[in-house]
Amino acid sequence: MKIGELLKSEFSISFEFFPPKSPEGERELFETIKELEALKPTFVSVTYGAGGSTRDRTRRIAYRIHTETKLTVMAHLTCIAHSKEELLEILQDYKNIGIENILALRGDMPKGDFQAPKGACKYAVELVRFIRENFDNFFSVGVASYPEKHPESPNMEWEIRFFKEKVLAGADFSITQMFFDNSYYYRFVERCHKEGINIPIIPGIMPITNFSQIKKFASMCGATIPQSLVETLEPYAEDPEETTKRGVEFAIRQCEDLIANGVPGLHFYTLNKSRATLLIYQAIKHLIPPKVLSRLC
Repeated sequence: MKIGELLKSEFSISFEFFPPKSPEGERELFETIKELEALKPTFVSVTYGAGGSTRDRTRRIAYRIHTETKLTVMAHLTCIAHSKEELLEILQDYKNIGIENILALRGDMPKGDFQAPKGACKYAVELVRFIRENFDNFFSVGVASYPEKHPESPNMEWEIRFFKEKVLAGADFSITQMFFDNSYYYRFVERCHKEGINIPIIPGIMPITNFSQIKKFASMCGATIPQSLVETLEPYAEDPEETTKRGVEFAIRQCEDLIANGVPGLHFYTLNKSRATLLIYQAIKHLIPPKVLSRLC
């Protein structure tokens, strides 16, 4: 099923996974998927490594989810390290196996002395346009958005301008980078509406279970961790149980506020674990609009 169509009529719950590096990691991932499948999410997604480093693993995990579960799956695809011929091959393969949803991304720049292939899509907007030109509307195409701006953007005016270009190129919906202060999301959506951007912008939620790890992630992507949250978590940085408990409590409050303010859905960055996401879902499910809750239960 196409995610863009699903989002027109219902609040979405979705989960993101990354392709494991080992058979044991893959086994554990599918245990997580089995637990979260019981919630009947609108869709799940599978990430793509920097420079296309997980191309085969992303394809394998997406294919397994597509064929072994009843879940709607979206494959992430980064373009910076692929020629257009490679992109065409990857997309045609997804079409052949029946995966209809793509998250179109530039991708992180590979480390070292990197040179993009000649004629490559250098930005996500070019990838969105490439997908539409070659596959028309077969794929529902999602893109990323950055409520606190992309680390490479000089300001929010620049950020909104390039986000709008992705929408005009054919993006159906967007999933945001993680954030911990909802005010950034609300201001971002307001600015988008003023610019005539009206696709669903789904907030990305990162449950905190490891404070050191989250600080690293936040630093890399430019996400602000509120000082009050830092003060709550720092005393328990070496205590995984307390960190998870307090991180989940924060995420519950964050989701409650987002739902109350009419977001189109919630996208959880699971880090291939189910426990924190399940705890959050159980706490907020009574707030989910009735139409989608009847499908989830």
